[in-house]
Amino acid sequence: MTTEILINATSYEVRLALVEDGNLSEFHMQRPTDKGLMGNVYKGRIVRVLPGMQAAFVDIGLERTGFLYVDDVCVASNSSQYNPCITDCSQTPTRSVGPRIEDLISEGQDLLVQVSKDPIGTKGARLTCHITLPCRNLVFIPQTDHIGVSRKIEDEELRAELKALIEEIRPQSAGFILRTVAEHATREELEADMEYLLILWDEIIDKADVKESPYLVHEDLSIVLRSIRDFFTMDVDHLIIDDKSSYKQLLAHVQTFAPQLAEKISLYQDETPLFEAHNIEVEVGRAIEKKVWLRSGGYIIIESTEALSVIDVNTGRYVGKSDLNSTIFKTNMEAATEIAYQLRLRNIGGIIIIDFIDMENDAHREELFATFKEAVKKDKSRNNILKLSEFGLVQMTRKRNSENLHQLMCEPCHYCSGEGMIKSRRTICYDIFRKISRKAKSSHGNTITLRVHQKIADMLHNEEEPTLLKVEKDFSKRIIVAPSKELHIEKYEIIWQR
Repeated sequence: MTTEILINATSYEVRLALVEDGNLSEFHMQRPTDKGLMGNVYKGRIVRVLPGMQAAFVDIGLERTGFLYVDDVCVASNSSQYNPCITDCSQTPTRSVGPRIEDLISEGQDLLVQVSKDPIGTKGARLTCHITLPCRNLVFIPQTDHIGVSRKIEDEELRAELKALIEEIRPQSAGFILRTVAEHATREELEADMEYLLILWDEIIDKADVKESPYLVHEDLSIVLRSIRDFFTMDVDHLIIDDKSSYKQLLAHVQTFAPQLAEKISLYQDETPLFEAHNIEVEVGRAIEKKVWLRSGGYIIIESTEALSVIDVNTGRYVGKSDLNSTIFKTNMEAATEIAYQLRLRNIGGIIIIDFIDMENDAHREELFATFKEAVKKDKSRNNILKLSEFGLVQMTRKRNSENLHQLMCEPCHYCSGEGMIKSRRTICYDIFRKISRKAKSSHGNTITLRVHQKIADMLHNEEEPTLLKVEKDFSKRIIVAPSKELHIEKYEIIWQR
């Protein structure tokens, strides 16, 4: 399988596409106007402590305050003066027996926090005192004494060797996690990453000492540079970028942190735009549609709310060849693979409910569940999947750190305000008739002018003309329908004239 990273960089937007065997697998974008905050470190000030929610609101200099939960206040004893000294971050406190937030922090207190989840919808950023600073091979956890290894490195002997190496070269009481790419890293590369991260942490602390809260003390890398840190794994064959200045910036970064990758990076200079040449534009357009067609003729519907996403599987045009059970089974199996792909591509997170077509055969149900679990293994985001229920439902969670693709690229409809539906034309006509009926007896005018949308005018003159004539007759009023293209379809004016 060939894997490429394609980066389309402009002054107003940077888009990154991860392409596996010619198919778009992941899509990320960054705009200066709504740049993500995840990974940024702030010196914040606590503005409100909520004992009833065991949480606090922290001013970090943004329009909305950040949200800090009690479990995220826990820090190590060797932390800076901005963090309350409680327990080791490597020990996850139990909610029922752990310390209460009002005993840990107080209003007006300065705190060093990191954004762990971008603002989504009406919610502010999720914050944590568990500061983590990633590099290509290592993640530095300055407030712990813990050494961890990525779960994707499965060789136990290699895990032990890597742990022993980090133990040997790290400073005392400095915590590190070895990332998956560290599996092939040399001692010199690990030492270089470690030195960089230790210097970075010292700079953060020094800046926090002299700056007044709220203040951004460390901003995470741009998406161009993060392409090396977060996406350029050993499986990636090539990175192509179409902006010359970004290309030079990328090469300079690579020479410092991963010089062996320089030969895999190239500048795209053809006349045909990079994303058009690789058919990415079409794929991105499809990724924001709620209906996704399957090859067999079936389809899935993806609907998201603020709290959860629901995915429905349908046979659609697929009628099968032999019997109903095999038709349903084939549709479900095809949908399982496609859903896993769409979750990753669209970056759908939070609670997810998948409504597969109900199957009576237990063997088919087990095979479907196994297929879906295997398909989501390609996803780097942490997920938890429950067994297929009796109703054919799969309940799962997928870690959500930022807005999904639909939220990034779309906005609520100015007609329906995001409801997805508007009143029918007939309902609006009947609203008009009821208002006329209520006021007709008290009005002395003989003529009524209706300013309505063109589609409402068409219905009043055609399908609802008998009703309109009856209203005129019942109240002895002449009704004039005046179409207006400027009006919202649900808005209308009733003008009473003498």
